Amino acid sequence: MMDRPLRFCMITTFYPPYNFGGDGIYVHRLANELARRGHQVEVIHCLDAYNLLARRAPSQDYADHPNVTVHGLKSPWGLLSPLVTQQTGFPFFKSARIRQILDKGFDVINYHNISLVGGPKILEYGRGVKLYSIHEYWLICPTNTLFKFIRSPCTRPQCLACSLLYKRPPQWWRYFGLLTAALKQVDAFITPNRFCKSIYEQMDFTAPFVQIPYFVSVEGQQQQTFDEAVGESAPQKPYFLFVGRLEKLKGLQTLIPIFRQYGKAQLLVAGKGSYEQQLRQLAEGCASIRFLGHLSDGQLQAVCRQAVALIVPSLTYEVFALVVVEAFRVQTPVIARNLGGMREMVEESGGGIVYNTSEELVAAMELLLSNPSLRVEMGWLGYKAFQRRWTPEIHLQKYLGLIRKIQRNEPV
Repeated sequence: MMDRPLRFCMITTFYPPYNFGGDGIYVHRLANELARRGHQVEVIHCLDAYNLLARRAPSQDYADHPNVTVHGLKSPWGLLSPLVTQQTGFPFFKSARIRQILDKGFDVINYHNISLVGGPKILEYGRGVKLYSIHEYWLICPTNTLFKFIRSPCTRPQCLACSLLYKRPPQWWRYFGLLTAALKQVDAFITPNRFCKSIYEQMDFTAPFVQIPYFVSVEGQQQQTFDEAVGESAPQKPYFLFVGRLEKLKGLQTLIPIFRQYGKAQLLVAGKGSYEQQLRQLAEGCASIRFLGHLSDGQLQAVCRQAVALIVPSLTYEVFALVVVEAFRVQTPVIARNLGGMREMVEESGGGIVYNTSEELVAAMELLLSNPSLRVEMGWLGYKAFQRRWTPEIHLQKYLGLIRKIQRNEPV
């Protein structure tokens, strides 16, 4: 795709196995797909930030290509390091090491989630084409999520009160122009869909946006049965699947009362998170709900392939729900809340159904359970959309094409 191999530096707070959500998984996939194509990739991430927030040991499901070099930053100041970055917007205790790495010289520096690895000041470090991949709302929201007061999507910001409710100290640097000045160093901001771009524009964020959807690898797809993949017996009834971090904003708690009453199918839950204990208590005694814990990509493919549908009940604006594409990859339809970027993915693919109320969710479940041919049709449409939009080749064609334009000083 390019005339010569390029040198990339990916800068992110979290990188597998030291990560919690889709942003780290995406960076891992991007780094390794570039590496497999001959590019050299170095990754800078913050071990101190992971240790500050982790409540579990990291998964061991991830490996890197020989062309990927990973720098997990660990300061003598320990947990104080990411806290100082959160407060000041500077990398402070990590600054010298970051500069040392970047001084090697890179063709491209791609910033991802930089909230605790360096704050906005890190955007000024290094030279080369500078890209910022938007995975969350940190640039316009101190809590990253636009989940106001841990209750509902944010439409009228009250950042100070909301931050305090999240038990996060106010970020005073947001009020003194540091972010505005640092953003001028970025050549292009990559958004995965139109919805994300529209939210930023509604919040008066002006920048050169380029839409490049995420991708899911097509390699290593396995045709395992449920029993082979999970090491447990498959459910006797049809089942729907939830996949994601077990956090309040992901909305699993809205499904549990439904499946307590719904006798025609089970709900399988794949994931871990800080809200897990409350969710297990909410589901206690319900034989129709089964928690599987963390699943590797191979396990997830097997479990998802046999589900009636993936249900995505998120309560806030998902930037890009990777699990939707992962379902489409194995020809499984999706039932998603009509919120955030999920509607765009489902409706444009034809691979599922969106819902607004619990009644609409149950109706969608009934429709797919009672009409197996419709499930197959939607699964196939989702799969064809995956092939058209969300493969590594399609992503990298757009990604490397953007870099080429910037190098030639062409408009993006």
